[in-house]
This record gives sequence, structure tokens and C-alpha cells, in this order.
Amino acid sequence: MVRRTVGRAFTDPESGRVFRPSLFLTLTCDSYGRVRSDGTPVDPASYDYRRAARDALHFSKLVDRFVQNLRRVAGFEVQYFATVEPQRRLAPHLHMAIRGTIPRAELRQIAAATYHQVWWPPTDRVVFDGDHLPIWDEATSSYLDPATGEILPTWDQALDALDADPHAQPLHVVRFGPQVDAKGVLAGSPDADRCIRYLAKYLTKDIAECHTVETVAQEQHVERLLDALRFEPCSPRCANWLRYGIQPQAAKPGLRPGFCASKAHRREYLGYAGRRVLVSRKWSGKTLADHKADRLAWVLRTLGLDPTNDRENTHPAAFPLRFLGDGDRIAWELARPTDPDVPPREHRLLRAVGETLKRRAALHAAQQTTLSATEQRAA
Repeated sequence: MVRRTVGRAFTDPESGRVFRPSLFLTLTCDSYGRVRSDGTPVDPASYDYRRAARDALHFSKLVDRFVQNLRRVAGFEVQYFATVEPQRRLAPHLHMAIRGTIPRAELRQIAAATYHQVWWPPTDRVVFDGDHLPIWDEATSSYLDPATGEILPTWDQALDALDADPHAQPLHVVRFGPQVDAKGVLAGSPDADRCIRYLAKYLTKDIAECHTVETVAQEQHVERLLDALRFEPCSPRCANWLRYGIQPQAAKPGLRPGFCASKAHRREYLGYAGRRVLVSRKWSGKTLADHKADRLAWVLRTLGLDPTNDRENTHPAAFPLRFLGDGDRIAWELARPTDPDVPPREHRLLRAVGETLKRRAALHAAQQTTLSATEQRAA
């Protein structure tokens, strides 16, 4: 591995111009059955909703594995910015902007070789259902079989039994589908702007907001997927493990199969509980502290202050940013509600809102002044 985060550079022999192209990559899940143009299955009875639900639940792990394999093949620390959205058939797929370029044939090989195995206890046999459910025992802090009173196997015990079984198989294996779409992009080109806009429009959306349900068939398709997700375990802590006779990890009272609180089972997420927006840590080449320092320096310059002179930066909009946490000026101690000099929480919240509004107004005024001066010089 080479310790760099940018891809290979290419030189035009005629003009001498150096290009460092990037990639816009799209990866999808495999097929679960034939679908129509609106994303609904041709034959709902044969459509594999169970595999679709499991692929959605574990799609984030598959993406992580793909990035690992991609960096191993590329030979450098590939940086990316990606978003996850559902296709019309509701299967999640990945749009990824990759810094650097990799041959399309290698990308297809990497995608085909990438998989994630889910080594969880089997769920092919329902043990507790309906009103016949495990009961919580306060004395042992465990769930018991309501008929025999025996303590259900814990999550660790279930995994140990899985390890001891020489014929055990993974509960599920998630892979990408054969469709791999990769497009080269140059910085500053119309294609680059279009890709950025495409990624940015999903920053504030839920999974379900990316797909509009317009017909009865589409609504039924969503409901069938949600039915498949209802009793599918989403994590080791999922309450659905009680349905299969296993105590979830870190079990607590009140758990009931089919009513897991995880967002993976909600309609607005359609099984995908991971982060919608994925960005590599070295995408910008800076740490979070570097970004904070850059932002502070920009604010101070906008206000007409010297970022390197702490003593002169007494502007009301800069002071909270500049000296917050300065050990020479502020002594911190834990505030208790009974302290006589601690205002009520409502007053502190209003004061914080007021200070934020003052800083924002001061910064806006400085920006308007700078803009006016620039327009006058241009005139």
C-alpha cells in the first residue's frame, strides 16, 4: 500500500496538461425476481422478499467490505463520498464518488468477489409465536420458557453452539448484483457538477423519501417487504431473537418479537439502518480539528480580524469562538441545579440562542460589507 489518498495522474503528450480523473460508481443488489418498470414484481408469490429484506439489513456491511477490497486492489488509500438510496424495486444501491481511477474490469472483479457472511444462529424454526412468548424473570434477569420455566439460551451460548456445529452455515450471504456502472469524471467538468448535485440531493432524505409510492401495486410491494422485515433479526440486540428461542444480546424486560425499536424495521428506512451518507476520513486531506481551525480563521477574516492575534480578537461574534475552552481565561466546574449562581435551564437556553443570533447577525453584516466593497471595485 502506498500512503497517498489521490489517484494516478495522466499527462496529455500534446498539451502537457496533467489530468487526475476520478470515478462515479454505482453498485446494486442482486435480483429477487422479475420486476415491471414501476419496480413492482411480475409475480409477487415467487419474488424473494426474505432475501431482499436480509440484503437491505446487511447492505452497510457489504459496502464496508467493498471499500476494503477496493483499497487492497488499488494499492492506495482510496477516498470516497457516497450515498445510499433505494431503487424503484426498493433494493438499496450505492452511488460513490471515488478519488482516482481504477480499470472497469478490475472494478467488476472486485464487486463480484465482495461478499459478507452473517454468522448468526438459524431462524428457520419458530419457537415462540402469538401469545405464547417468553417471560422475563427479575431474579435471573433472563427470559424463560413459559411452559417449562427454563432459561432461554443467551446470545453468547447460541454463538458457541454455532461454532461447535461442524455443518453450520451462515444465516445469510449478501453480495452485489452483476450490474456495475463506472463513469470517469474530471474535476471542473459539467459531469463533475452533475455528479455532485446528484449526491447532494440525498443528504437530508430518508430512504423512503427517495422513492414515491404512486400506485396500489407499489403500496402492496412496500407492505410485503415490511412484512418480511417485521420478524427478521436486524442485530444481535433485536427483540425478534425471542421468536426463535434465543435471548438477545444485553436482554432487558419488555422485549416482544415483531416490535423491535430499531429503525431498520420502520417504513421510512425499508430495512437499511446504516448511514445514508458515507464519507472517508481522509476525503479532504484534513482532520476535524483542521476543519474547525479553517472555519474559525474564515470567520475572523470576514470580521476583519487577525486570526493570529488572540488579544485583539474581542469582536462579540469572534470571542465565543476564539476563547471557548481557553484554560488561561475560563475555569470550568460542574454546574448543579442547586447552585445559587446557575440560572434556570430555560434562561440558559434562551441566552445561548441569543448569543448565536448575535454572532450570526454580525457575520452576515460583515459579509454584506465585503460584498458591497467588491461590487464597488468592480463598478
